[in-house]
Amino acid sequence: MPFHDEAIGAQEVSPAQPEIMPTKERMLITGGNPLEGEIRVSGGKNTAVAVIPATLLCDEPCTIENLPDIEDVRALVDILRKLGATVTYVPGEFMTVDPRPAEGSKVGYRDSQRLRASYYLLGALLGRCGQAEVAAPGGCDIGPRPIDQHLKGFRALGAQTEAIGGRIRIKADPLEGGDVFFDMVTVGGTINVMLAAARARGTTTIYNPAKEPHIVDLANFLNSMGARVRGAGTDVIRIRGQQSLHGSTYTVIPDQIETGTLMIAAAATRGDVTIHGCIPTHMESLTAKLLEMGVKVTDLDNDAIRVRTIGSHRAVNIKTQVYPGFPTDLQQPMSALLTTARGTSIVQETIFEQRFKHLDEIARMGAIIQVVDRTAIINGVPELYGAPVTATDLRAGAALVVAGLMAKGVTEIYEPEYIDRGYEHIEEKLRSLGADIRREPVD
Repeated sequence: MPFHDEAIGAQEVSPAQPEIMPTKERMLITGGNPLEGEIRVSGGKNTAVAVIPATLLCDEPCTIENLPDIEDVRALVDILRKLGATVTYVPGEFMTVDPRPAEGSKVGYRDSQRLRASYYLLGALLGRCGQAEVAAPGGCDIGPRPIDQHLKGFRALGAQTEAIGGRIRIKADPLEGGDVFFDMVTVGGTINVMLAAARARGTTTIYNPAKEPHIVDLANFLNSMGARVRGAGTDVIRIRGQQSLHGSTYTVIPDQIETGTLMIAAAATRGDVTIHGCIPTHMESLTAKLLEMGVKVTDLDNDAIRVRTIGSHRAVNIKTQVYPGFPTDLQQPMSALLTTARGTSIVQETIFEQRFKHLDEIARMGAIIQVVDRTAIINGVPELYGAPVTATDLRAGAALVVAGLMAKGVTEIYEPEYIDRGYEHIEEKLRSLGADIRREPVD
């Protein structure tokens, strides 16, 4: 079948619904216990789902340490094995990937729909094989997430692109470095072009790239394999393509969003929690808002944060933005915290259109919320009450956990499988801080 560049244009490739089966479990939280103690944050989900596909670019085995034990990582292990790679994975310890036996360049529908980050296989396989075919990715339903900028970047490297029948196909002969001008900041597009450009001929320059910490971490991982990536975290990234990359052992950075969720949970329960193994500078936008609310936040050394609450919380306004602005992934847990803050909070979601679904559920718990387009108006109430609620996506699930920890009585969270996609052993961690949280089967 021929490839046609014009078949894409500005077309959106909508995510398939994630492979979440009808719930077999529910999470039960008896709220009212302040979280207290010390906890260590897991490795970064957003780094992991980029670094694991990047191992396909290498000509030797790679070992990755500090990976979180989450569903998205397990899904990528399955995909790499189906492509022919040899993968040794010991959850909580390390993953070693030997890409040399891998011969496949196609990822099917069932595997792609397990996670949104399956589209990173496009850039990795294009760099490795000069071609790729990946079914439309899955992930959480939080609104349209077009990949037209990804495909624009691939075309700037000489690739032909086609989206048809729920599949994305790309091919380059040869893959050549070029100038990539993103019309908007795109984390996924930046990562995909970085992956492909690492093995392209010549130099690729990315203008208007994303600057998130996991962009920098991916660049560091590629460089540890012998790639030549400069400028990650700035306004321009330059990549000098290499014909071969050697093996590496690499430790991924801590999870910025898990750190933030734990910080919010500590504040929400009026607790006193020290989070170890984090990077405080990555949390500055959240820290600023918590301080504005009256929460005490203290950086300890370079890898720990202490969060505690004395007195009531004040309402604040939040506007999600690309890094270093307030993260969209923390908007949902943060909006749960704001439901009991004194006064009226305004939350503007500028990244994703459908990231307020959790508010309908929290309203069942007594919150007073009005949503107008992409703005939520939250009037603080004295307390929330436990109720049956349903997680509709990963971060919505985290928001419901925060709400449940705050609420009076028992909160039942259905579809907790969404939470498992991005949080490692969340119940165990919260129980270690004093939370009353458990799971049980559902008939």
